[in-house]
Amino acid sequence: MLILVHSLRDLRFGELMEVYADSNREKASDWPNLPHMFALQLAEQDHREYLQDVFFRTGGAVLAVWEENGTYVSALRLEPYKDGLLLNALETAPVHRKKGYASRLIRAVQENMGTVKIYSHVNKRNIPSLKTHEACGFRVISDCAVFLSGSVDYRSCTLLYEG
Repeated sequence: MLILVHSLRDLRFGELMEVYADSNREKASDWPNLPHMFALQLAEQDHREYLQDVFFRTGGAVLAVWEENGTYVSALRLEPYKDGLLLNALETAPVHRKKGYASRLIRAVQENMGTVKIYSHVNKRNIPSLKTHEACGFRVISDCAVFLSGSVDYRSCTLLYEG
């Protein structure tokens, strides 16, 4: 079931962190001199602060979560971008991968958003994500990604879904 979240108080944050477990473990490596569990707590705290202080304060931003049997299994963020929305931070909890939840989430978001253009930046080596996007009607439109900050990533490509 699709859940659209517009504020931190409407979110089961601990469950969301289970969805983003791999990203948080990767982020924890930013603090190599700290014990892993403490670094992981800092990564989760950074995630919370980003959502609270930046993401949810951006007009039109929404966190989309796929819930299965009362549990968060997949999530993504949408925020204004160019002439549509940017889909980013698509992730599925490690224990729930390869069950089609990311595709269900994307399709539910597409249905809910109507005819708006949806862009996405995906690392060119992330074949599962590229295939998921393609199966959901996205097509590659650029061989690099230009982020909201203006930075460019040549390891990623930009995809577009035009409804």
